[in-house]
Amino acid sequence: MKINDYSKSREAYLRACKVIPSGIYGHQGPAEGCYIPIEAWPMFSSRAEGSYFWDLDGNRMIDYMCGYGPNILGYHDPDVDEAARKQRALEDCVTVPSTKMIDFAELLVDTVACADWAFFAKNGNDVTTLAIMTARAYTHRKKIVFFKGYYHGVSPWTQKMDYAGVLEEDVMHNLYVDWNDFDALAELFDRYKGEIAAVIGQPYMHGNFKDNELPADGFWQKVRKLCTDNGTVLIVDDVRAGWRIDLQGSDHYFGFKADLICFCKALANGYNVSALCGQDFLKNTVSGMSYTGSYWLSAVPFAAGIACIEKMKKLDLPRVLNEKGKKLGDGLIEAGKKYGFDLHVSGMPSLFYLRLADDPSLMLHQEWIAECVKRGVFFTTHHNHFINYALSDADIAETIAVAEEAFSVVRERHPEG
Repeated sequence: MKINDYSKSREAYLRACKVIPSGIYGHQGPAEGCYIPIEAWPMFSSRAEGSYFWDLDGNRMIDYMCGYGPNILGYHDPDVDEAARKQRALEDCVTVPSTKMIDFAELLVDTVACADWAFFAKNGNDVTTLAIMTARAYTHRKKIVFFKGYYHGVSPWTQKMDYAGVLEEDVMHNLYVDWNDFDALAELFDRYKGEIAAVIGQPYMHGNFKDNELPADGFWQKVRKLCTDNGTVLIVDDVRAGWRIDLQGSDHYFGFKADLICFCKALANGYNVSALCGQDFLKNTVSGMSYTGSYWLSAVPFAAGIACIEKMKKLDLPRVLNEKGKKLGDGLIEAGKKYGFDLHVSGMPSLFYLRLADDPSLMLHQEWIAECVKRGVFFTTHHNHFINYALSDADIAETIAVAEEAFSVVRERHPEG
């Protein structure tokens, strides 16, 4: 198979470093640890369509990061893009909002099981932060419980003391507990009785550097009762998993009801919008808060979001995505077995995590992922991956073939396995 050349990407990156901090900042930057070794990855794209993007050197990549989640139907989905085009011809950012905002909110309330209202912003971080502020305003408490391995955004409250720019005051009320350890959670509630404003969690543990883990039987139901009994707000961060598990919300899939649920990423197939949805008892609290942004009421993403949700409903999309992900995961596992590798595929098939379990240092895993990327399959080393509707059976077959060749290369380098 052809090995990609990234000469133009490297040239662009050197240009970027002169005028942009880190060249590419944030989670997609080469310093963040998702692209190791960095020479295996393209740094910049030139166009995208369906389940692919093309880099500056013309290499076509089968994209399993999907823009880190927003691409759920396929890049340039015609129905979503047409809805956005029609709305753009009328208005977008205007002094007073379009009624598209009402249409979108009504659709979310009709679709999401726990939603009595919707509040719109732009990023996942915007709505997780609003959820925490809402819980503190409603309860008049300060402490927040996190499940270890979490990611809820980049605001100071989401980070840790040793992170640059984070003050002790930002995180002094954060409490941490292991995922699925209900007894430890209950002990925290006993220790800080009447002080816990919220528990915030992803619907299942889809963190980095370890296998993803589903909730234990009855776990969420016990958490729900614990929060209810103690007047604590239960927040589900569905920014990453939302719309790939259950169109009614991931809390609905796992059989409980969140007080607040946070959406972004796949909400509008890449158009820039996020939403906090919640139960009626928190509506007045949100109404009384000072929280807004310059572009939060723009109409084009609302129209795109409406088209995206309506299409996802018609397709019964979570079922389709999980079927595609299962086919891919099974094929990757079998490809690894041919060369004596133990590949773990964990989490939901529509939002899966890969880990080559043959080496605890993860160096073999990084080698294998890099060999896949150099042959046109865009994985990352230590992040979960996403399935989109445009991914075809042919794409899956090509991915498995690339993975098998990558396994053969790694085995040739490491025959001792």
